[in-house]
Amino acid sequence: PLEAKRVAAKIDLETALEECTVSLYHFLNNRFADSLAALKPRKNTSMYHAVGYSSILLMQAAMTFDPKDMDAAMTSLKDALHVCQRFRKKTGLMESLANFWYGQQNETLTEEEMHAEICCAEVLMQKAALTFLDESIIGFIKGGMGMRNSYQIYKYCQDMENVLTDEEKQKRTHVHFRGGVSMGIGSFNLMLSLFPARVLRLMEFLGFSGNRELGLAELRAGASSNNLRSILSTMTMLMFHLYITVILGTGDGNLTECEGLLKPYAERFPNGALMLFFTGRIAVLKGNFTFVS
Repeated sequence: PLEAKRVAAKIDLETALEECTVSLYHFLNNRFADSLAALKPRKNTSMYHAVGYSSILLMQAAMTFDPKDMDAAMTSLKDALHVCQRFRKKTGLMESLANFWYGQQNETLTEEEMHAEICCAEVLMQKAALTFLDESIIGFIKGGMGMRNSYQIYKYCQDMENVLTDEEKQKRTHVHFRGGVSMGIGSFNLMLSLFPARVLRLMEFLGFSGNRELGLAELRAGASSNNLRSILSTMTMLMFHLYITVILGTGDGNLTECEGLLKPYAERFPNGALMLFFTGRIAVLKGNFTFVS
């Protein structure tokens, strides 16, 4: 009973980020069960625990494509979205209608409410990505709407970031918010820049942005700062350089940058599955094959 009360008690934002960082290190060290176990007790009360828990289930579903894993991931993402919504700023009916019609307006949010916005955007993006795997017209439409909602929130968070004072940016938790903005804006711009010019013009008409250089710059900023989402920005850039450019045949992959991005993680988690995977991919593209007899 005492343990249940301790878990149910609300924890502050800084403590939640610290606990989720520990869980992330478990994950990068291949201790997947420990990572989930560390997040599970608070996944219904802490937005970061909820996002972390559902993100791991999503990665598992993406690797197995097992219908049970995909259902579990979607259920967890829906639960995470409900948790994140509880921390967002409450708005009245007229304000909600104004935000719907004119877009979200710049307003004063607490640090916790700002993080709730970025967490909501992240969950919506992951939910949309999972919905696309449904491979139906309805799934495609739902996924597209989810992506648009996610992108609008990321843009809203970027606008907030641009008007914050230097004092507000000095808060210890703010680096994680900024990292979330960089990861989201960078990923969207990079992904959309891959579309053909005609499709890209249509996407920009719908309010999206597909600037590749901006996307890479934002992801570099997110990867280089010490924040909870640094690994996500890093992995997005590695996937772009090591796989997407090869598949598209553009020859734009920057192996030197990839080695630099991967080095700190490979040194800290030398046996981590993700690090070994990307290290092997870089070796293949460089032609460094090792034959074991």
